[in-house]
Order: sequence, then C-alpha cells, then structure tokens
Amino acid sequence: MVDVASIASGVNTVWVLIVTFLIFFMQPGFALLEAGQVRAKNAGNVVMKNMMDWALGVLVYFLVGAGIASVAAMLTSGQALSFASAFSYISSSGSWVSWLFGAVFAMTAATIVSGAVAERIKFSAYVFMAICLTAIIYPVIQGFAWSGGLLAGSGFLGQIIGAGYEDFAGATVVHMLGGIAGLVAAYMVGPRRGRFDSEGNPRPIPGHSVVFAVIGTLILAFGWYGFNVGTQASVLTANVDAGTLTFNGGALGRVALNTTLAMGIGAVGSTIVTTMQEGKPDPLFAANGLLAGLVAITGACAHVTWWGALIIGLVGGVQTPIVYRWVVESLKIDDVCGVFAVHGSAGAIGTILIPVFAASGYANFGSQLAMQIAGVIVIAIWTIVTTAIALKIADGIWGLRVEEHEEEIGLDRGEHGIEAYPEFVDEGVVTDGGERNQARTDGGEHEVRTDGGEVMDTTEIRTDGGRDVEEQERELRTDGGEDDSEIKLVMAYIRPDRLGEVKKSLAEVGAPSLTVTNVSGRGSQPSTTEQWRGEEYVVDLHQKVKIECVVADIPAADVADAIREGAKTGEPGDGKVFIIDVEEASRFAPVRLVPRRSEGG
Repeated sequence: MVDVASIASGVNTVWVLIVTFLIFFMQPGFALLEAGQVRAKNAGNVVMKNMMDWALGVLVYFLVGAGIASVAAMLTSGQALSFASAFSYISSSGSWVSWLFGAVFAMTAATIVSGAVAERIKFSAYVFMAICLTAIIYPVIQGFAWSGGLLAGSGFLGQIIGAGYEDFAGATVVHMLGGIAGLVAAYMVGPRRGRFDSEGNPRPIPGHSVVFAVIGTLILAFGWYGFNVGTQASVLTANVDAGTLTFNGGALGRVALNTTLAMGIGAVGSTIVTTMQEGKPDPLFAANGLLAGLVAITGACAHVTWWGALIIGLVGGVQTPIVYRWVVESLKIDDVCGVFAVHGSAGAIGTILIPVFAASGYANFGSQLAMQIAGVIVIAIWTIVTTAIALKIADGIWGLRVEEHEEEIGLDRGEHGIEAYPEFVDEGVVTDGGERNQARTDGGEHEVRTDGGEVMDTTEIRTDGGRDVEEQERELRTDGGEDDSEIKLVMAYIRPDRLGEVKKSLAEVGAPSLTVTNVSGRGSQPSTTEQWRGEEYVVDLHQKVKIECVVADIPAADVADAIREGAKTGEPGDGKVFIIDVEEASRFAPVRLVPRRSEGG
C-alpha cells in the first residue's frame, strides 16, 4: 500500500530545500547590488561584509537565534517557558531542514543593513551589529509574528485586537526590519565625507558600476521566487483516508503571479516618477523600484488578488525615489543604497494594504487592518531601540567609524589591506622577507619543475641573449653613431571612441610603435552635468585615450597627421597632438632561455 503521507512529506521537504538554495543565491545579488553603488575603493569591503553576514550569521542563528525566536513566542503568548524545547532543533535531525529555511531569511535581514552604512563603518562594528541582528533582533520578531508569539492570533496583542498579524514571506519581519536597522545605523554612523556641503545640501557620490547594481538586482529578483513562492511550503497535500495526493497549484500560482506582477510594475512606477522629476529615466531607480515592488508584495502575495498585487507593487515602486529623497534631503541621512526606501517603507506599506486587497476578505476588516498597523509599529519600535543599543555598545568598544584617512584611501586598503581593482602588481618583488621563485638576471641558475617531483629541465636565464651585443637588433642611437636618425615622441589625447580609426591611420603610415593609456582631463571640451539618484553633479574631467608613438624612420609630422585624421570629429574635445624631441632611447636586450647541459652530458 502506498503511504501518501510519506510521499507528500518527502516532496515538500525537497521543495523546501530547493527554494532555500534559491534564497541563498540572493546573497551574491546583494553583494553586486551594493558593490556597484559604492566607489571602487570600497567594493572589496562591501563584499567582505556580505560574506561575513552569511558565514557568521548562520553560526549565530544555529546556536542562538532560532532558539531565541521560540523563547520570544513563549514569553508573549502565555506558553510555558522551556529552553529545552526552544533549542531542541539543535539535536533533532528532523528539524534541520526547517532551521535552514529560517536561516536564509535571517541572513537576508542582516545583509540589508550593509548597503545603508557602506564606505565608512568599521568592519568590527559592522560584524558585531550583524551578530546582534541574527542572534536577537530578528529572532524576536520572528517569534512575535511567525512562531505564535505577540502578534499572532494567540499572542497577547493578537488576542486584544482580535486578529493575527499577516506577513506571508517577510515584507516587514525581514525587509522592513533590515531597512529600519539600516536607517538607524546610517544615522548613528553619520554621512560619508563630502556627502553634504557646509549648508547641509546633499552632494552626490556616484558609485562605480551601475551595471553591477542592475545585475545584482536581477539576481535578487530570481532568488525572490524562492523567497515568496518557497514560503508556500506545501506542494502536495495528502488525504490519508482516501489515499490521494493533491497538488497545490492554485496557491503556488497565486504567489508566483502576484510576485511577478508587482516586480514589473514596481520598476515601471519608479521609472515614471524619475522621468517626470528629472526628464530622463534613471536605471538605478528603476532597479530600486523593481525591488521595492517585490518587497511590498512579499507579505501580501498569498492573500491578495492579482489586480491588488499590481496596485501594491505600483505604490512600492512610486514611493521609492520620493522616500529616498526625503531621507537624504530632509532627514540628512546618508543611506548609500536607499535600503529604507526599498525595504523599509515599501515593506510597511505593502503589508498594511493586505486587508484592502484580500482575495477572500476578512470577517472583521477593521480588526485586521488595526492588527496590520499595530504589527508594523511593534516591529519598527523594537528594531529602532535594539539597533541603537547594539550600535552604542559597538561604539563604546571599537568605535563606529573608520579614521578619516582610511575613508579617504578607501576601506579596501584601510580595513583589509587589499584593492578590489589593483592596476599594477609586481609578481617578482617580496617586501616582507619571504622567499619567492624569481627570474634570475645575474647569470645564476633557476630550476624549473614540470613533473611534480624530479627536475626535468634546468635552464639558465641569460640577460645578454646568449650572444654578443653586436649580433642583437640595432639600438636606437642619438649620439651621432652609425644610426643617427632623429627620434621623436608623438603624443596625443583623443576621444576613446576614435581609437579604432586612429589605429587604422597609424597603420597606413607605418608607425612602428604604439602605447595606449586610459586617462581623464580637460581642455576646450565643455563640462557636462550628470545625475546620480536624481542629484546633479558636474563632470569637468573627461575620459580620454593617451597615445604615444616613438618614431625615427618616418617623419613625426606624418604620424601626427595620421592621428589627427583618425581622431577628428569637428567637435570641441577632439584632442591634441604633441611632437617631442627624444634625447636618448635604447631597446632592452631580448631575454633568451639557454638549456643547461645536465651533468655528464
């Protein structure tokens, strides 16, 4: 006889595992989203914080957090307090899948804070904050709302109001909590240097990659299906008496549809607002609006109609640029990634609107709406107070903010001693007294191991090419010797998009050498006004390409004319060409590997 209950349980457990892995994939989405919105010098610090959110967070949530959630539920619902019961999951293999599913929600709440305080918080203070959030701040709210505690129908507040709090997948329990914690942290740490002028007016600090931010957004959107649809944890329902299985396609379909509709219209709504305000659509705010639409529907996706999901998602998207500017311009809080507008306010609004657009309605609409408002207030107050306490403790122990010089050089170097985008690396130099295999330039011997054990080939690295200097390629001479051709350096600054044409022109005149460097500068080309999150800033250093050609056998004027022909567009900022005398030049002798005879050979 087929055990339908076991089949349903097995399928549902595998489903929970799959969506849990999908939610975990949101972590790289957050990392890219936040890294793209900070300057390059802080990108490594941002991704390091995201890794620590997960690495430390899962440990803390396993040892402490999940148990605290149960304790909070017991204390606020009249249940008998039992620490043994609260922490029983630790030794119960049957509870581990459910624990992991809860853990990825906790990690999401923790990582949201990172984007608000980017580019100036101390790593040690941030790690302490993440530990507090996964150990106490988030678990208590989890217990209040999802474990039968204070906000549940059986909880103390739920009994008073006569309704249980509705938040299906964590619009407020996870996202609003993270957004408010981020706002409090950003306020207490203070704004980045240069974010506001002497009169308090905001000055934009553009991030280094809108592309990273948008790609991160799309990864988050993909993972969000696990977040929302995965919360519908029962794929199959077993009827043991009838021996049948029922597929819960309707419930899954509603959540998936509402999530998708809110996501799309959130991006559209935000884009419409920024286009009306700034005259042009803003890709970063479009990405933020998409996420805000997702946040807004997260608590409502299982409860509301499809057209209700459209309205909730639209409200979430539209409010994003408006709330962001209020935070920056009115509150003077430097929320780098706009986490309050995306996660905080959007989560609160969407969850409060659940009774308004409910598909099946509520027997007591007034009580349910009151419970939604009360729940948002409880979560907000708890988050504000506990976040402030945690940060005060961190400030007293380590201090919240990095030193001014560390902020100036970037947290990658100041906090971690690395650069996310190193330009020059000397692989043969050791400065710490350690040893490294290096190329020898003194005629010594350097053994090359190619078989993992024996020395198969031993070579001597020669700096004279293994032959006399007279046999080498000729040197460039400037001293009136045998080859006394006049040497010139032709140097030019051109538009980056004209490099291809310039290379063709140089090839036609037979230019023998070419060095290309990306630079920025200013000349006759006028400055331009650009925007970052709707805030204007002036760009007076323009991207250029620097070209250098050393010539001796062909006239330098011909090379300059070739560059000029390839680079010109007729507009200001085409560039300049310089012809410079070269007093002396020599070519490095080629290096040749000379096989060394083996002993007895």
